[in-house]
Amino acid sequence: QVQLVESGGGLVQPGGSLTLSCAVSGSIFSIFAMGWYCQAPGKQREMVATISTSLSTNYVDSVKGRFTISRDNAKNTVYLQMNSLKPEDTAVYYCNADVKLTAWAKRAYNYWGQGTQVTVSS
Repeated sequence: QVQLVESGGGLVQPGGSLTLSCAVSGSIFSIFAMGWYCQAPGKQREMVATISTSLSTNYVDSVKGRFTISRDNAKNTVYLQMNSLKPEDTAVYYCNADVKLTAWAKRAYNYWGQGTQVTVSS
């Protein structure tokens, strides 16, 4: 069973910073793309940032220059450094990963974490 466990959310003032972490655990062979998504109240879940196995990154325009996604493959962990936070960044942030369970598996499966709340408010 694969688990994605996020941490690092909380309440921060506008202009502040937070770092989210997501650790993937369980019986896995390898992890391909990883990413962070967010969902604000009344809105659909949307991509914030993704990172490939080759460390190629992609960001939604609204966070470019403020957020940085990174990964530590030895720890099966993905991070999201969030700087210059704005009230509109307030949302539940979800970790996502494509995981290959065994060496002989024909495909990777997509998993989600349980989400961590980020609130930006004075």
